[in-house]
Amino acid sequence: MQVDVITLFPEVVTVPLGASIMGRAREKGVLDLRVHDLRKHGMGKYRQVDDAPFGGGPGMVMRPEPIAAMLEEVRTPQSKVIFMTPQGKPFDQATARRLSTEPHLIFLCGHYEGVDQRIVDTCVDEEISLGDYVLTNGAIAAAVIVDAIVRLVPGVLGDDESAVQESFTESGLLDHPHYTRPAEWQGQRVPDILLSGDHGKIAKWRKEQARERTRKNRPDLLPPEQPA
Repeated sequence: MQVDVITLFPEVVTVPLGASIMGRAREKGVLDLRVHDLRKHGMGKYRQVDDAPFGGGPGMVMRPEPIAAMLEEVRTPQSKVIFMTPQGKPFDQATARRLSTEPHLIFLCGHYEGVDQRIVDTCVDEEISLGDYVLTNGAIAAAVIVDAIVRLVPGVLGDDESAVQESFTESGLLDHPHYTRPAEWQGQRVPDILLSGDHGKIAKWRKEQARERTRKNRPDLLPPEQPA
């Protein structure tokens, strides 16, 4: 998968996506990550990329010319351009799965008060938000979302089953609790069922625990109960 990120702060993306699983994915060639500094196409002597908003108001708005020039440089017929913005649709695991099948994603990171709307109207395929809050820049959100998407690409995780048996998968439930050695720690024992070797009972216990955890932490994920 090829991923291009257009931002004013490349290091916000390159540092987290250069370590651990994402770093190994790049080394193996599963992920081709390219991070572009938008100031390359900035205007004039000082590489200006923003200007005051028409109509007045606080802050600055990113100009269309540098963004259009950068997109012209990196976009291909297979590209999907995603704009990171608090005004976008909330990101979730289903979106991550859908985007993990795309051959080429371009993330346009908003900064300041956002980007000129004409870029959104003519160049952007999808607007995505990390959540109902505002960050200092869209590169932070892009790094998180790239991680969530790329880990679902076959060959990225050590065991592809890991991406199936986790929270927000086909069951719609949160993940069940996990335990490892030692079997007893500070007076707390691992549930006996996990030591039984009975895989059928273990699977049933894990499903029950997943549902209970979802009920406690994210009841909004459960379907409404049918009236008696």
